[in-house]
Formats: sequence, C-alpha cells, structure tokens
Amino acid sequence: MDQPWWQKAVLYQVYLRSFADSNGDGVGDLRGVIDKLDYLDWLGVDALWLSPVTVSPDKDWGYDVSDYRDVQPVFGSLDDVDELIVEARERGMRIVLDLVPNHTSDRHPWFRDPAKRDWYVWADKPNNWVSAFGGPAWTYDKQVGRYYLHNFAPGQPDLNWWNTEVRDEFDRILRFWFDRGIAGFRIDVANGLIKDKELRDNPPVQRGDPPVLRRFGQRPTYNRGETWVMDLERLARFYGTGTDQLHLAFNFPYTFAPLEAAALRDVVERTQAVFPPEAWPVWMLSNHDIPRFPTRTCGGDERKIRCALLALLTLRGTAVLYQGDEIGLEQVDVPLDRRRDVEVEGRDGCRTPMPWTSDGGWSDPWLPLGETTRNVEDERADPKSILNFVRDVIALRRSNADFQSGSYEPLEAPDGVWAYRRGDSTVVLNLSDEPRAYEGTTLAPWEGAIN
Repeated sequence: MDQPWWQKAVLYQVYLRSFADSNGDGVGDLRGVIDKLDYLDWLGVDALWLSPVTVSPDKDWGYDVSDYRDVQPVFGSLDDVDELIVEARERGMRIVLDLVPNHTSDRHPWFRDPAKRDWYVWADKPNNWVSAFGGPAWTYDKQVGRYYLHNFAPGQPDLNWWNTEVRDEFDRILRFWFDRGIAGFRIDVANGLIKDKELRDNPPVQRGDPPVLRRFGQRPTYNRGETWVMDLERLARFYGTGTDQLHLAFNFPYTFAPLEAAALRDVVERTQAVFPPEAWPVWMLSNHDIPRFPTRTCGGDERKIRCALLALLTLRGTAVLYQGDEIGLEQVDVPLDRRRDVEVEGRDGCRTPMPWTSDGGWSDPWLPLGETTRNVEDERADPKSILNFVRDVIALRRSNADFQSGSYEPLEAPDGVWAYRRGDSTVVLNLSDEPRAYEGTTLAPWEGAIN
C-alpha cells in the first residue's frame, strides 16, 4: 500500500492571529497566510495546520466556538478559506484545521436552546473536578437551575458526547469542511470528549505524578483520558486499527525531554517498544500552548537549536514545526499589561507575532513583538542561517526515502552522542559540551551530521 501523505509530511503549525497580517489591523488573517504561501513552499513544508478559523467571542482566542461553519470576521471569510485551499494545493500543500469538539462557547446558540440542553453536561450537585485553567470545573446556571461542566473556562461548556445527536452534528460539521477541500483535522482535547457517565470524583495525585497533575491535586481519571500524557503506554492506546484510532498523537515525553543523548534515545526507543506496529509517531518541539523550544530546551544557543531541529526532521515519523521554529524564534517575556491569555500562567509568550523583517513587519500587533534579530528576511538571505539549515534538511527528507519510511535503528555511540540509522542513512548528534569521536569522525560540541 502507498504510504499516507501525512506519514511523509512536515506539518507547519500556523497560529493565525500571529502569523501574517494582510490589512494592518494588528491581527494575522487568512489573506496573510495566502500571501506567505510562496515562502512556505520555498521552505518545503507539506501541510499547514491552522489554529481555529471559526467564529468565536475569543475568551480563549478561538478555542471557544460559537459557529462551526463560518469564519471569524477578523480572519476573513469562507471565500478566503476556499482560496487558501486552492492556492496551497497549487503549491503541493494541504490545509489542516483545528477542530474543537469537546466544548463550545457559552454564546453558541446550542447552549441556550432548551431542545439541546442534553447536548451539554449538567449536574444537580458538582463533583470534585477542576478546570484546566484553575478552580472548579462547574458553574451554576440560574436560568437552568443546575451546574454545567467546563473543563476549561466558564465560557466553554463541555459537550455531551454520550448524546448521539452531538455525534451526528459533528459528522455534518466535518463533512462541511471536507467538502471544501480540507485535508484533515487536528482534534483539540480529543482526550476529553467522553466523560465518566456517573461523574465520579477524580482520585488525588500520587507520589511521582508529573507537576501538571500535582498542580491541580488530582488525577483527571474521569474527565480527561489525556493524549497530553507523559506516559507512553497510555499514549499508545490512542492508536488502534482501521478507523478506531487517531492517526497521530503528539509525543509530549519527547517534547519535554532534555536535549541529552540518553534522554532522547530513551524516549524514542520506549515509543517504539510500546506503540502498535502500525502506529505512526509524530514529533514536535513547540506549539501554541508551551514555551518555545529554543528558549525552553536550548537556552537560545544556536548550535543546540540546530541539533534539536535535525533530530526532529530525521526521526521516523511525522514532523511538526511551529511557526518560528525554523528561524530559532525564542520565547517572549510579555509584560503583564499586554497579556491576553485566559490561562492563569499565560501562553502569550509563545504566541507573539512572527518576525518577518528586522523591524518585525507588523503594525501595532495584538501581542508585542519580541527580539527580531532572528527574522525571516535576514535569515533567508544568509546561507548559514538556521532557516536555510532547516530548509536543507527538509529537502533531504523529501528526496531520500530513508527519512520518509525507513526504520529507526539506534546505534552504539560514546556518552553524549545520539546515533541512529534510517534505512541506509545515519544521523549522528553530539549533544555534549566536548568534542566526540564517532567512527573516525570528530564532532564538535553540539554538532550533528548525516551520512
């Protein structure tokens, strides 16, 4: 059988508000993406994953949907979506959309329709579940006289996926977008769709649980299955056979592993050991919810950034770049008076505008620009830049079948060196502060090579 396109792909995540602004209102938009398609084609990516384009009151910046079949006006229109799909296809790229089926906005007409009351999760007495944004996951609705569930903000009531009418409606929503030419969806909160029917209390955290759980004092046993997991065996269960599976599930243990040879090799080998034979890994280093990897993992060191990107793009699996990864864009320390995120700890620092030029290329952006020394225009002109390095590795990945479908085989290597074979090709990364020799070649500190 032919390998599915998404297994060979490099996906590029576009956080729409901060990617490219075509009309000078300070907010990125669909026409801005269209204007940058030639750049993305030059870079070599295969598909664009867009953050939500649908209508929203923006309490959670698009992840609180009030209309699943139309476009947020500040982003453009359905005609712009159609044009983007056509223009991307002409360049050999596909469009993937964010779908938010776990919850809607409280301003969605469904939420106030008495005939659709059972489309949401209600209780006479709340259990102990807590919101991902902090505080109880239940809010009392005076009009209804009951509590509604919101695993996120109070303005994001959870849908009841035990109700077949909800499932049927999302079948129609999917068809609406597929008929327009969308190639697929990244499903937001896929882990949380089905809640415990009895709404049982969650158990308390246990010793050894990761900080993300200790922060809330409980394990999300009954309200979230959690693909956002640090347990690879649990992650593997989201893969299956036929249609009863996710095609891809992000490997967060890899994302948050330190940039050390032993740690990264361990995650990849354990992933291979527990995943079903037909399961396809997906790797990423940054996204719209976590601090950018050049700061979080690499401390801004360009050598380390290159090593991290080389591994990302040469491992067996689908690779995902978050906008700015390709230029080594770092996390921005957004001043308190400029923060816009509903999340308590704030995710604005990884959502700041993409710097296209040395002055940013934005006019009064919705979030402040960070340091613009690393920008697309200057790096594109510099053949030794991170951007051109990423482009070269993507081109190699595209031209060499080893990096599209070849197996992953770890190789014996000195301490601090991660070496692996993909088909007939070998990748060697010196992830240490000292020179290391490997098979007659000496690698400088934080240097990678492909043979």
